[in-house]
Amino acid sequence: MANRPSASYQPSTWTCDFVESFKIGQTEIYKERQRKLEEEVRKMVDDEDVEVEPTALLELVDIIQRLGLGYIFDRDIKRALHRIISVQAKSNDRKQKSLHATALSFRLLRQHGYQVSQDIFKHFMDDNGKFKACHCNDGKGMLSLHEASYLGFEGENILDDAKSFIGIHLRHHLGKINIIDPSLAEQVNHALELPLHRRMLRLEAREYIEAYARRLDANHVLLELAVLDFNMVQSTHLSELQDMSRWWRYMGLANKLSFIRDRIVENFFCSVGMVFEPQFSNFRKGMTKLIALIVIIDDVYDMYGSLKELEQFTEAIERWSMDAIENLSDCLKLCFQALYSTVNEMAYDNFKEQGVNTISQLKKAWADLCKAFLVEAKWYHTKATPKFKDYMDNA
Repeated sequence: MANRPSASYQPSTWTCDFVESFKIGQTEIYKERQRKLEEEVRKMVDDEDVEVEPTALLELVDIIQRLGLGYIFDRDIKRALHRIISVQAKSNDRKQKSLHATALSFRLLRQHGYQVSQDIFKHFMDDNGKFKACHCNDGKGMLSLHEASYLGFEGENILDDAKSFIGIHLRHHLGKINIIDPSLAEQVNHALELPLHRRMLRLEAREYIEAYARRLDANHVLLELAVLDFNMVQSTHLSELQDMSRWWRYMGLANKLSFIRDRIVENFFCSVGMVFEPQFSNFRKGMTKLIALIVIIDDVYDMYGSLKELEQFTEAIERWSMDAIENLSDCLKLCFQALYSTVNEMAYDNFKEQGVNTISQLKKAWADLCKAFLVEAKWYHTKATPKFKDYMDNA
């Protein structure tokens, strides 16, 4: 019998029974209220006063997106940004915008795929190509420039300089900002911890709803809709998670394979981080299954198989045939059968819904992944130092 290393993974705190014990609220009773609130917000976004104060509309769009409502008003936001571009084209020569308005406009337009040059920030720089020191006293403008700088492309030196300039001065002036505007200081702290562009949208919405509720100037229509929508979308996610928990229990891998990580909730959370919108339920479920399978196969190569077994397992994946697993251990047979049945089922569902047969592409993708895992395993078994092996085995 092979001497198998122990993974010593901590058991999951999210048991299937615990996940399935959650009660899902009745969302249908709130649909009518949601529709009314959406119409009110849509009127705000479509307000023609943009020609008078485009910055106010930019701020409204930003708040809507950060509250997690951007997917509802996507078309309205695109129309609003198009109107703002038209207004800016007419007024640029006559009126210079503030640093806050310029940076906010730059960030939102780039987020939505518009081509915006970094040169619009040159007005805020001195003759030596450095940002003017006077902007250090503009906390709101500095924060907006900080967020905008993370949407820079490679080689855009102005945005690179802005990132360095802001990182130093925002922290230095944080105490002063806190005295002038505690709410702004809270936003600065949040941004310095992790910029908006790198945050998970659904977690950001949850945090921003609480932060926005504390603002004295909060729009209560927006806030009510954000809370209502968040709860309704979360109910959808919870229902999907329970489906995935039942699928995971049915697979039985966590109970039969002691060397794998039981992390189905974390796997589902990753899929929510990719796409949270309620209409993409099938994507999240499929992605959760794929991530769970990748984690299992990764554990096979890292923790369980000998080199000979891994070579045989890789060959079975390449052949994609049940006949190829006869000489494998029972654990590896179970892993292969789980992968084989799940991937074939997903390919069938895709063919049924889209009329496209993707099984050959899926087989190749899994074969390529397993071959990469095998290369890594061979290096570990043949070239890694004893000290490194001991470290990895006890990590």
